[in-house]
Amino acid sequence: MATVPQTETASAVGTISQILANFADELTYDDIPADVRERAKFLILDAVGIAMASTRYPFADAILAGIQAVGEPGDLPVIGLKDRLGMRDAVLMNGVLVHGLDYDDTHMESVVHATAVTMPAALVVAAREGASGRDLLTAYIVGMEAAIRIGEAPKVGFHQRGYHATGVVGHFASSLVAGKLLGLDAAQLAAAQGIAGSTAMASMEFVEDGAWNKRIHPGWAGVAGIMAAGQAKHGFVAPDRPYEGRYGIFKTHLADLDKDADYDAVTDRLGTRWAVVESAIKPYPSCHFTHAIADSALALRERHGIEADNIARVRALIPEDTVPVIAEPVANKKRPASDYDAKFSTHFITAACFERGKFGLAELEDEALNDPKILTLADKVEFEIDPKSEFPRYFSGGMVVTTKDGGEFVHHERINRGAGERALSGDEIVAKFTDNALMAASAEKAEAVKELVLGLDGSDAKSLAEGLAAD
Repeated sequence: MATVPQTETASAVGTISQILANFADELTYDDIPADVRERAKFLILDAVGIAMASTRYPFADAILAGIQAVGEPGDLPVIGLKDRLGMRDAVLMNGVLVHGLDYDDTHMESVVHATAVTMPAALVVAAREGASGRDLLTAYIVGMEAAIRIGEAPKVGFHQRGYHATGVVGHFASSLVAGKLLGLDAAQLAAAQGIAGSTAMASMEFVEDGAWNKRIHPGWAGVAGIMAAGQAKHGFVAPDRPYEGRYGIFKTHLADLDKDADYDAVTDRLGTRWAVVESAIKPYPSCHFTHAIADSALALRERHGIEADNIARVRALIPEDTVPVIAEPVANKKRPASDYDAKFSTHFITAACFERGKFGLAELEDEALNDPKILTLADKVEFEIDPKSEFPRYFSGGMVVTTKDGGEFVHHERINRGAGERALSGDEIVAKFTDNALMAASAEKAEAVKELVLGLDGSDAKSLAEGLAAD
């Protein structure tokens, strides 16, 4: 397997797309350390459970109806559904289901939901091509490494410029996933990335009003990546420098922030540092930026017995870069218009944690969104910049609570639960999967799905995809 020498920059050994293409072309299942493969399967399991739960929500019905209104008949299975779709439609639908609850894994420093892009593409293309489970897993890991590294280079610049990083980098990553499974050579894999660069755009306007657009971004990126791979396989001519070129993705999307980007981060230690194991699995169904806030509220509630009715004021401490996403506009954050709005609200999540003593999917139902006790407390929440933030390495945060009887209580989370040394264990991931899967399936079905996913490298992709569909 080819690796990029740590002492050489990307420009010294080839373009970024060429280096990623060589990596994707040469990587084999046996090149991947056993612990990396195992962690990857747990990431996939988490995603599958979320997708199954998502089938119970209105957005799933809406996107499926929209797909079927303009799509062509197909025979490929979809996670948690009985419906069959064509390849591109199945990728889109699976991507929406994995990401639709904002409960899927996130890589901290890149702020990328890599599995939501790469797993649907790997699953569907591998199933159609009759690939093995090992082939599926290898392609998935190729995509994860690419997505995370491309996302790391801008140093959260995509988000600062108003782009949802997952929806940007996912086009490139999924082109490599599909390309590897379709048998593209290194030159074709490089071309696929060049083609993908022309479609990579994902606006974050949804944070203004709780719109559903973000749910589509990973699946749409998967579709674009598959199309790019297909075009490259058949000789479509593509730009050579879709990342670092004069009109490459970093310069166009980052504008003045391009000066801070680290282009070499995309290829640094490729094949020796496995970024996939760094992806954090969420304990809460909300934007990962809010997790330290939820941790802090629940810790204060439990440790000091703070009751919501006795709170006079809450100062939520959040990283400066996250303010436009989870704290502004303030009026919307205090009165979320939808569950998606609430997922991105420091104010609402803080109040719900103190009032309910937890923050799960139930706290995003209409009953909770309209709970007068939660909304009254949300009015008492203010945000300040966290002086001890370690963002973006970790999504740090804290809280200062003043009670009506004059008490003041402080808590700070340096590392949000689910990340780094606080990563969820295998047993915790299985428990989360089971809770989510049981929202849409029997205990027997959930157990069968778990066994299929964790044993996928001993099976074939078609059997896996069929087993993940609804009975």
